[in-house]
Amino acid sequence: RVLGTPSAYWLNHEAHYQAYRKRIEEDQRFEQWYDWLDQMPIARLRELGVLPPLHNRGKNKNVLMRALLNFFSISSPAEWQRLYGAMHAAYRQSMPDRCDPFATAVWLRLGEKQMETAVGANYNRQKFRESLETIRSLTMEKPEVFESHLRALCAESGVVLAFVPEIPGARVSGAARWINGRPLIQMSLYGKTNDRFWFTFFHEAGHILQHSHQLVYLDDRTQGALSQEEEEANQFAARMLIPPEFEQELPALKSKDSVIAFAQQIRIHPGIVVGRLQHEEIIPRSHMNGLKDRFDWQEAVHG
Repeated sequence: RVLGTPSAYWLNHEAHYQAYRKRIEEDQRFEQWYDWLDQMPIARLRELGVLPPLHNRGKNKNVLMRALLNFFSISSPAEWQRLYGAMHAAYRQSMPDRCDPFATAVWLRLGEKQMETAVGANYNRQKFRESLETIRSLTMEKPEVFESHLRALCAESGVVLAFVPEIPGARVSGAARWINGRPLIQMSLYGKTNDRFWFTFFHEAGHILQHSHQLVYLDDRTQGALSQEEEEANQFAARMLIPPEFEQELPALKSKDSVIAFAQQIRIHPGIVVGRLQHEEIIPRSHMNGLKDRFDWQEAVHG
């Protein structure tokens, strides 16, 4: 009253001052967390637009720290450890030792971000199992044709399908898990040939249909020792793509023409047959790769 200044003026300045103090305190706290920040794939996250285009040094570190905490929706590295450290324990059996847990956590979080905005029906196990027969027929199509149909068929069954860019160090091509009662199949976009892409998809579908909702199943590219669940998921994918009643014909497929004829017979892309023949060492891995399609995906964090 003495100064004739509205109270809102002083309240506004007080709010700005308290925000400034909080920022200073936060900056001081961040200094203790720089080691955590430095282990994250900062350059890749900049490329994907998750983090601002700043070098990880000086005052930029605090800017990057805030953006990274927002990305993970956490308040501290300790909270990150509680969330993703526990998750690491859940998927440790299927994750090779040389996989970078920080890169893997980033890759998984990108899938979570897509799931947060995904719309779909409630999960229906029978409907999803039945939809896999229709999805199998999509193996003969190009990505620009099958991608929208694949997403829609999964969504109608209550399964979220997320395509996520490769994060160096993660070394995973796919994952299956449940989040708040919803199943998520997450696929990496790294160097996909169609045989690997479709085997990975049906492998993850096998996890959703057959295994615990409490675990995170990662499909790595290192071909290390496999758990029982991973073996079962492999068998599920192999049988979905090439039904058991046709397996006895595989050893005789030694020419491109025979592979193409067999693929037409069972209504599947010949590249998938080639992948199976190579895996079982019926033909060398250098043979018939021209029958495979290679997918070039446009990288997008949010699908």
